[in-house]
Parts: sequence; structure tokens; C-alpha cells
Amino acid sequence: MRYIDWLPEAYEISCQFKAVAKGRSNIYLVLLDFTDRNGPYGLYVGMSKYSPAQRFDQHKAGIRAAGSVLKRGIEVLTGPTMHLQYIKRSEAVRIEAQLAQALAAAGLVVKGGH
Repeated sequence: MRYIDWLPEAYEISCQFKAVAKGRSNIYLVLLDFTDRNGPYGLYVGMSKYSPAQRFDQHKAGIRAAGSVLKRGIEVLTGPTMHLQYIKRSEAVRIEAQLAQALAAAGLVVKGGH
């Protein structure tokens, strides 16, 4: 895999989001391979009650899978969202959408984040 020059920016953007209430939801990022399309890599922003690694495995197995992760998912990027684990669902819904918007506004290719 090549060096991903925008990864530090993804960390910086993700660190701007905070959750105050504990819960069962997790925010996660998946690295997507777009080498055959509009750029080398992108991100999928997701939220789940499962751990990021478990949810990634589910996507790759076709279980409630997002097409972009099923077809293009390379790996879970745990670092940028480590602080957004086990948070209240209502906060996770808000943060998932806002994080996806912020990453896209920074010029990254983003999928998910509903």
C-alpha cells in the first residue's frame, strides 16, 4: 500500500468531534480503494453497536453490507475514531453525519455517514 497523504488530516478532523455520554454505539472509518476511479483512496464513515473490526468483517461477508465497503473496503482505520467508541446512540448518529460532511468538505472521497 502507498502512503496516504491525507490521513493526518483525517485524524485532525476526527479529533474535533467529542461525545459526552457513554453508550453502546461506535463510530468507525474504513479505508476504500478507488484506484480504478476518481482517486487512489477514500473513506467510509459508519456507526454500529458492533466493534469497528466486527462491523468491517460483517460488511466484507455481505451482512448488512454497504456496497462501497463490500467491494472496495481495505481495512478499518481505528486510530482516528478511537475516542468515539461506546458512545450514546443519539450522539453517534449526529457525529457520524457531521464527520462525513467534514471529511468531504476537506476534499476527501467519502461514502456512508447517513
